Amino acid sequence: MSTTKLAAEAWGSVLRAHAVLVPEMDRRLHEDGGLPLRWYDVLLELASADDQRLTMGQLAERVVLSRTRVSRVVDELQAADLVRRDVNEADRRSSFAVLLPQGRRAFEAAAPVYRRLIRELFGHHLDRAEMVVVRDALGRVAADQGSVGT
Repeated sequence: MSTTKLAAEAWGSVLRAHAVLVPEMDRRLHEDGGLPLRWYDVLLELASADDQRLTMGQLAERVVLSRTRVSRVVDELQAADLVRRDVNEADRRSSFAVLLPQGRRAFEAAAPVYRRLIRELFGHHLDRAEMVVVRDALGRVAADQGSVGT
């Protein structure tokens, strides 16, 4: 098999896995953890940030699932009283998304469910060595995208 064909098949596997796993993860996280996956994605990034706040631009760069919809997701989270928006005094054209205490609690309640679902839906199908290969290989692919075209 040619390298090009193998690469195309590997790419197809990544797309199929994503297409199957993300909706199932979303459904089960919402049912068992009380949050849709897009909310969890944003809350995870805010919980991990210094001062538990990020500008909308920073948040858009960090989230995995809803980059193009970050502002809408933050609006949903704000309506649910899980985050608030603060004006960025250094650049009044932008704002911060700030994790509220109840947002932190919602994130912490959903985190064990999220980790369990990763094990059940993804990790269960791979042994430890395969997980390392997938992590490292896809990590290299993602890291290299910053240098494409430069």
